[in-house]
This record gives sequence, C-alpha cells and structure tokens, in this order.
Amino acid sequence: MQQYVIFFNQINRSSLPLVGGKGANLGEMTQAGFPVPSGFCVTTLAYRDFVATSSAMEAFFAKLSNIDTSDLHQVREIGQGIREHLQQVAIPGKITAEILHAWEKTGTENYYAVRSSATAEDLPNASFAGQQDTYLNIKGQEELLTHVRKCWASLFTDRAIVYRTKNGFDHREVYLSIVIQQMVIPEVSGIMFTADPVNGNRTVVSIDASFGLGEALVSGLVTADLYKVKDHVILNKKIARKKLAIYAVPEGGTVTQELPAAQQEQQVLTDSQIIDMAGLGKKIEKHYGQPQDIEFCVAQNECYIVQSRPITTLYPLPDMPQQPVRVMLSFGHAQMMTDAFKPLGLSVLQNMVSQRLFKAAGGRIFLDLSDILHNKLARLIFPKVLSNADEAMSRAIDVVIKRPEFLKGRQLREADAVNASTVGKILMPVMKQVWIILRSGDPKAGREHVDKFMQQHMAQTRQALCGVQGAERIKAVKKQCDSIFTELIPNIGPYLLAGLLANVLLKKICIRKFGNQTEVDLLNKSLPGNVTSEMGLALGDLADKVRDLPDVQEYLKVAEDQSFFSRLDEVPGGRQCKAEFAAFIDKYGMRCPGEIDITTPRWYETPTRLTSAIFSNIQSLKPGEHRERFARGEKEAAEAARRILQAETGRLTSKPVSRLINVYRNLGGLREHHKFLLISVMGECKQAILAEARQMAATGILEQAEDSYYLTLDELYQLLQGNMAKPVTELVARRKAQYQRYQELKPPRVMTSEGEIVVVPPRRDHIPLGALLGSPVSAGVAEGIARVILRPEEAVLKAGEILVAPHTDPGWTPLFQSAIAIVTEVGGLMTHGAVVAREYGIPAVVGVDEATTLIKNGERIRVDGTQGLIEFLSTPNE
Repeated sequence: MQQYVIFFNQINRSSLPLVGGKGANLGEMTQAGFPVPSGFCVTTLAYRDFVATSSAMEAFFAKLSNIDTSDLHQVREIGQGIREHLQQVAIPGKITAEILHAWEKTGTENYYAVRSSATAEDLPNASFAGQQDTYLNIKGQEELLTHVRKCWASLFTDRAIVYRTKNGFDHREVYLSIVIQQMVIPEVSGIMFTADPVNGNRTVVSIDASFGLGEALVSGLVTADLYKVKDHVILNKKIARKKLAIYAVPEGGTVTQELPAAQQEQQVLTDSQIIDMAGLGKKIEKHYGQPQDIEFCVAQNECYIVQSRPITTLYPLPDMPQQPVRVMLSFGHAQMMTDAFKPLGLSVLQNMVSQRLFKAAGGRIFLDLSDILHNKLARLIFPKVLSNADEAMSRAIDVVIKRPEFLKGRQLREADAVNASTVGKILMPVMKQVWIILRSGDPKAGREHVDKFMQQHMAQTRQALCGVQGAERIKAVKKQCDSIFTELIPNIGPYLLAGLLANVLLKKICIRKFGNQTEVDLLNKSLPGNVTSEMGLALGDLADKVRDLPDVQEYLKVAEDQSFFSRLDEVPGGRQCKAEFAAFIDKYGMRCPGEIDITTPRWYETPTRLTSAIFSNIQSLKPGEHRERFARGEKEAAEAARRILQAETGRLTSKPVSRLINVYRNLGGLREHHKFLLISVMGECKQAILAEARQMAATGILEQAEDSYYLTLDELYQLLQGNMAKPVTELVARRKAQYQRYQELKPPRVMTSEGEIVVVPPRRDHIPLGALLGSPVSAGVAEGIARVILRPEEAVLKAGEILVAPHTDPGWTPLFQSAIAIVTEVGGLMTHGAVVAREYGIPAVVGVDEATTLIKNGERIRVDGTQGLIEFLSTPNE
C-alpha cells in the first residue's frame, strides 16, 4: 500500500527517500525532542503518482536531459512550460483524501507553512537551499491543495533546474515531498549558523535575527541584527536598522509593513535569548554531528526550530582536537600547487615528513607548526621568513600567534619537548656548517659536493627499487620516502642556507650603501647551477632544434603520448631531434606542473604537454636568444658585483663583501636542488608503484592501474600482501567522488584547529584607483597583453604577453622564456616564480588575490614589480 502522508513523529533521518531532506530533518528533530512545530509530510510516492498521471512529462524530462544551462532563455521556456502544465494536472483522489485526513487531524483551524522538500536537498554535500518554493500562512482546504500542487511544480523552477544540472543530478531521479507545518506567528525570526559562515570557526555561533516572519530576512528585504557567541559569551553584536517586517494576516497570506521608528534600531533578541539560542544550536549540531544552518522563530518568548540543514560551505577540518588552538599553514600554497591531492599523493608526502607536522584536510596538506611557534624567538623570526614564500600567509600567521588563545597552548607536553629537542639536534649542526661555509672554503666545491650527493642518492634509489617486487617493492618505496629528508637536510641544507643568508646580508649592505636592493636583484641573474634555469635553457635548445623542422612542428600539434617517440621517427626531420627530446625527458621527465603530487602525470608519461612551451619559445624568441639572455644576465651580475665592491672602499670591509658575493653566486643557484631531488625520487617511486599497479590491474585486483592513486602506500602494501578486503572497487569509487568534491574547494592559506580561515588584508595606502595589489618579487615595470593561463599545457604565450596564473612551480618554467612579466595569485619572494623571474630579469607580482578572475584575457595591463601593483590600461575590446 502506498504511503502518501507521514507525520513528523513518524519520521527520522533514514526517511529521506520518502520525505526529502527538509522533511527528514524536521522529523529527526521532533523525535530528538527539539521544539519543532507539528506537521506532516506528503511523501515522494505521492509526487511520483501525481506526475505519472501526466502523459506529457516524459517529453519534458527528455528536454531537461539535453538542456544547456548557459542558455537562460531555453531554461526559462522549458521550466515555465513544466510548471504551468503541472498546475493544471488533477491530484489523484486517494492522495487528496490522505492529505485532507492529516490536515483534519492536525487542525483545520490552523495556518500552515507549505514547503518543498526534495530528495536532493539539505544533504551534507549539496544543500539545494532555496531551489524550490515555500508558501506561508495557508488556511483552508482549497488553499492547501492549491499550494501542494504549486510546490510540486516548483521542483522545476529555473534555479532548481540549473542547480540540479550543474551538480549532476538526474531530473527524473529527484523527487519532491511537501512539508505541511503548523505556522507559528512569531515576533522574531532568524537564521543561526553553529559555525561562523564567513571564516569557518567551528566554536563561534552566528545569529541573524529580525522582527516578524523570516521571509524578510531570507528575501533580503531587511538587514538583520548579527550576534556572535563563543563558549556562552557574546563576542559582538551588530544592531541593524530594520525598516520592514513581514507578518501573517488573519485571512491568510502575508503583508510587508514598515516598523515604527522606535523599533527599527531596537535589539531584536535579548542577551539571555542570544546565549540560550546559541546553546540550543550547539545541541542540534551535536545531535547531527556536524555544523548546522538553522531557521528559528520566537513566539510568546518560546523558541521554535523550523529547519536545520548541514552547512555545506565550510572547509573540512583536519583530524585533530579543536583545543588548545593550533595554527596550520597550507603546504600547497608554499609549493605553488593548490589543487587537491589524490590519496596516494597525500600518503607519499606524509611518509616523507612527520605526520605530527602534516595534517590532511580537504585533499590538501597543512603544516602544523604550533609547537615550534610557541617559542618566542620562532614567533619573532618565522613570519619574516615566511613572507619570502607568501606575504598573505605571513600576515595571517603573525596575527594568530599573538592571540591569547594561541599562547595559552604554549606549555609543551613531554612528547612535544622531545620533538623540539630532536629538531634542535638536527638543525644545530646544519647552522654550524652554514657559518663555516660563509667564512671559509671553496663555494664552487660546495656546489659540486651537492651535485655529487644528488647523483649518488638517485643511484641508490634506483638500485633499492629495481631488485624487489610485490609488497616488498611498496615497502622499498616507503623506505625511500621515509629517509629522503634525513639525508637531504645535512647534505644540501647547509649550502642552500648559506646562499640564502649571503643574499640577505648583501641586501642589507646594498640598502645601506645605495638606498635600494637593485644591485642584489642584478646579482640574482643567471646564477650558475640552478637546475630550473638549466631546464629552461635546455627547452630553449630543443625549441631551436624544432623551429627549422616544419614537419616536426605539424606532428607535435597532433602527437599522442603513447606513440610520441615511435611516430616521431616517421616524420621528416623527426630523427634529427629525437635524441634531444629523449635527452630532455631523461633528465627532466620527472617534472610537471603540480609535481609535488606523485599522481600528477610526469613529462615522461605525457611528453605532449611540453609542446605548448616549445611553440611559445619559437613564437616569442629568436634562435639562440635564450642563451644570449643568460649570458647577458651573467655579465650584468658581474658588473653589479663590481659596483658593490667599489662601494666598499676599505680593505677590511671589502674582503667579507667579496666573500658574500662569491658564496651567493656559487650557492644561490642551489635553492631548488632539494626539490629537484625530492621530485626525482618521486619519479622513480611512481614508476615502481605503477609497475605493481599494472600487475594488479592485469589480475583483476584493480580495474585499472591509475586506481592505485586512490589508495595509500599502506593500503597498497596490505593489498599486495592479501590482507585487505578485495575487490577495492567501492573504496576507489568513493575516493574518486571525494576527490572531485575536494577539487572544487578553495583551500585557505592559514587555518586554525577551530576551523577559522585567517585572512589579513594588506595595507592599501596610496594605491591607484582600480589597481590590484600583490607582493613585489621581481623589480621593473612591463606593459602588455594579459594571457590568463590556468594550466601550462593549455595555452601558448605570444611575444609581448604577460603570464597571469594561479601559481607557478618548475613545471611552468618553460613559459617564462616567453613572458614579459608574471602575475600569480599565490607566492612570495623566494618561491619558484619569483626566483626565476628575477633570474630572467622580468617584473613579477605574486599573491594577487583572484588575479585569474579579475584580469581578463586580452586586457592591456601594467605590472609594477617594484611596488607590487597591477594597473588596467585597456579592456579586451579596446
């Protein structure tokens, strides 16, 4: 027997297929004892049987399946047609009888709110809030049935159609229940978020409240009072001027009225009501196990809950206690890769660095440096050092570590003290070695030592991975990941830090002598031994080889990764450049954009991703120009060194300055060696993992080798040992869906354990009207056409264009040869893009929020890398 009506006290969260998200939540809260006005739901079975009486709906569904949501006229026409049709369809007699029976039982004299409740609504990952219609103060049999039909039709509002299509919901598979709830005639209505909806802080309750019905607030007719509460204490109150309110009228329906002047600026809720309301909100949150978006009203001093749904916009929290307050910074922002990681990518990095420091959230990694920042000296130094990586991150960290709630957690537990001691034992010898390098020895020999160490380490890695198979091979991968930093820090760290420190000291000297750091910026150019610069030069050589081979150029436009080298042999001139391609891939093939995620396709897997950079070089540079630029940079650096030394007239002062220049010119180029080694090890590990994954795919354990990307190293080990449940198809499918959700999230730079996303805007003194502000990282001014590129393999830069990107890592370097300036959303003074821009002598501004959105392709802009400004000179149409 079909069940067309269910009362709230018969419903819980498992009833969602029958009563939709809104109905399930109201029933769940009713059964949990929360103050919910009584009512009942017209089930989805009633909707299905109602729609089934229409012979026209199948044709309408077919149109919806092929709808173009960007064509608003088409959306409007189809939606209106469905709504008008459904409002003319008669409600089957049995459905009408059950609705009227429930109405009589609840009270025919009452007024009701008639609300839509879809099965794809108020879900943890998609709220669908406001997509269907709500009707208030409905009274009487005919009015009730009319608005039931209107609610069913509202499943096809324009906004609901677009929202479902964009979120991948099949229109046929989304069903509508209708909530019929007794109206409370309130003096006050509002919305309560049990986590701050603006910054995500899970300990702060945010309450909006206004007089009358909540429709005035929801529809934007009135600015509501705003109250924020934490731990039963009101943090702040913002009392708004409330000119209007919506009230129910006795004959049914609602009316909008202007409030008396004395009431307009009156506080809507008393302080005790605010605290009680926040407490009730936290109880509801505890019941559901996640932050809630709650609609409430107050009538005759009694509070009623009329809706609760999950807040779906909060960035996920790491698995850690909220108290004491800890602060975390985004590893992805520091590494110029803010995309979500797949589980294998997270697992590899967490094996490389202590899991005490690495916390995963939303598919990203966050560094928890709280224990270190409890040290007074670290709090003083770290924000300044961090400003070299990301200015916005530095500002946020600096604010958090000065807060009393953060400082309360500075008492280290015994385990933390041991951890701090271990860090000290590692760092002290490194700093001692840095001091020795700065004072004596041959810096060039130091560079040679680092290169030799890297070659030996890679040979050991290959040897360790090639002689094992099965679970033992994954175990060997884990061992390589576990040991990389313990070997990298003492063998590369001292030379890298010595070069950086020499740069800092030279800046101070130049500012003292010249009043600016221009000479040091010139000293940055064409540093010997920089692995990323060498990669750019090698790519330029490859482009020069291709530029005189038109058949090879045509081939590159249509080449496929799997047959890239074999088909190259068949092209006239292909054999002439095949060796150069192979040599480049052999040396740099482990690199790619987003390379810190091991699952990202490497160039050795997808050589066609290099073609856009090759064509950019051909179009924007003359033959050999990249080498000429490098040689010119070497000459400019040598001249800058002479000028710096000439400014030091005394013999006693010129000798240490000469030493600093020697150290910097020889060791400054090592600043990317540690990452080059890290990525090289990852490249070898990836090949080992995929070798095992292909075997598992061949035997049916995995559907395809790339499914291994959705498992951790430990899970792969257990799977190969036969200790993990098989098949893992469902786990992989869940992880894939989760990854897609995470990919849509925008990760914060800095987040606390309470969930607060910390944003501290930069100072905007003396900024031209309409200009964008960022961090100046490579001096100079350039004017040109903006080219917004989200992925480096997707576009070709032309001569005179400015690269505008979300971020850059070494995988973007091939495009730098063609750009006249760089603008990125993420970055700092010492991040990859800034370093390479300085070496190439092109202006760069980084940390420009929303740059890829605010700057349009084809706009003419001015990039001031000295002041950190981007000015708009023309629109694309001018």
